[in-house]
Amino acid sequence: MADEKIPRRDFLKGAGAGAAGAALATAAALPQATEAVAAPAPTAAAEPEVWLALTPTEVEFIKAAVDTIIPADELTPSGTDCGLAVFIDRQLGGGFGNGARLYRQGPFLPAKAELGYQLALTPREFFRVGITAANAWCVKTYGKEFDRLTPAQREEAFKAMDSGKAEFNGGFTSAFFFDNLLQICMEGFFADPMYGGNKDKVAWKMIGFPGLPASYRDEIKTYFNKKYDKGPLSIADFS
Repeated sequence: MADEKIPRRDFLKGAGAGAAGAALATAAALPQATEAVAAPAPTAAAEPEVWLALTPTEVEFIKAAVDTIIPADELTPSGTDCGLAVFIDRQLGGGFGNGARLYRQGPFLPAKAELGYQLALTPREFFRVGITAANAWCVKTYGKEFDRLTPAQREEAFKAMDSGKAEFNGGFTSAFFFDNLLQICMEGFFADPMYGGNKDKVAWKMIGFPGLPASYRDEIKTYFNKKYDKGPLSIADFS
């Protein structure tokens, strides 16, 4: 994906020079001023994003995809702000992405959907091929890759993929790709935050899920017939 050059504003040299001259004149007119103005504290630099499995092109696709599936609203932040891109990257960079629990000896024959995943590709390879195919279809249809489409176009594109109308050249249908993308998004949205998604437990708070199973066992008598008003607990809260 070619990077778009973002136009930058030129510095107003004349205005800058004028401001500097005014500052020097003011300093000369006030020779008795001795108190130094405290310099503002340096702003902490944002931590760089580290991706385990996704390429830059794939990162932009996944961010746009999760924000389309889970847009920001009054209930939760966007999918990206909920950590879904991080969750997906970690999953694809680990045992799941490498197909550690899949039988991969073949034969790999066409099968009914109810028989589950039947491809020779690992999940990591599957999403790589799927993202490439999705971007190729978007370029053919809209003239742009998925992450550069408008929100309305992204939704339209996903509807075409979901229905299988988008033609993919990857050995599987666009509907199968979208189903797996939607599935991993849902898993990340409701997963324990320690895996990267569900940041700040936003999904658990939205549905009133108390968190780690049985962590609220001792509260059953106290909250019997009452609203449980404590925040949800994750695995990390007990470590």
